[in-house]
Amino acid sequence: MKHPRVWLVPMLIALGAARVAAHPLAPALLDVTELGDGALAVVWKVSVFAVPGAVLRPALPPDCRVTGTPTEAQDVESVTTRWTARCDEGGLVGRTIGVDGLVAGKNDALLRVTLAEGRLVKSVLRAAAPRLTIPERDRPLDVLRAYAALGFEHIMTGPDHLLFVFGLLLLVGGGGLLVRTITAFTAGHSITLSLAALGLARVPPRPIEVGIALSVFVLAVELAREARTTPTLMQRAPWVMAGVFGLLHGLGFAGALAEVGLPAGEIPAALFAFNVGIELGQLCFVGLVLVAARGLVRLATPRLVAARWIPVYAMGSMSALWCIERTLALVVPAW
Repeated sequence: MKHPRVWLVPMLIALGAARVAAHPLAPALLDVTELGDGALAVVWKVSVFAVPGAVLRPALPPDCRVTGTPTEAQDVESVTTRWTARCDEGGLVGRTIGVDGLVAGKNDALLRVTLAEGRLVKSVLRAAAPRLTIPERDRPLDVLRAYAALGFEHIMTGPDHLLFVFGLLLLVGGGGLLVRTITAFTAGHSITLSLAALGLARVPPRPIEVGIALSVFVLAVELAREARTTPTLMQRAPWVMAGVFGLLHGLGFAGALAEVGLPAGEIPAALFAFNVGIELGQLCFVGLVLVAARGLVRLATPRLVAARWIPVYAMGSMSALWCIERTLALVVPAW
């Protein structure tokens, strides 16, 4: 085993604190569609894994009142409520919509507003800015900012994606080999993310989630094996494995992007920004791990060296649990 594995135990502990269920997009979703003459169709979706003490509530303009009986549906990941409303003062342009109850550093919400003219307005709402005033027209910079934040948010709240990157760091250590391996992973997921977002590749999301969990498990098994006289393909060319599994992870990213959609007039810019956000999040994570590794190697003790297997076995256990949970969710819808 390479000795960087000793350095990174605290990083695994941080990952272990993340939820171990499937990997849907973490933020809540408020979807509002103008139907004309002040009428609205509202969809409010929240995760069943709520932040303790946080009660999220959609905030429509004060003159908008519920006109239909709300309906609620729940699955293994979220609760979705739908209702209709009518606003006495007409359309939503220039009006403020948002989500109350957001907690700084704990949760965010995605806002998606479809105007009667067909224009789509999207934003990521946070505790510091929980409301959005609907602009008269789209501003390209706002689209870039919103989708970059969405991509960053997605990977940083995705323990399965981060754990795979963590495993790559354990496998290759640092230096040029790490650069080639991470670059291959980035290229792989960028390709399938773009193809899926443009409608050129369509794969059901739940099998993809199973495959992503399996990719982490396969990497953990490789890490757990003792050194052999004949190196495996993963050891000889880890960038090949990273690129292949990157194709799979890209489809997972695309599923998150499909959750909110792409603005019709800004598809290339939004897709580019989402990808940039993912890469920035990935680079931040890799940088934090390497900085922590550089500091922790100075603290290495015989006892810590003896515990070098702990992160690998923990990684394998977590990914095995994901595989089981996601497979059950695939074959038993009510799971």
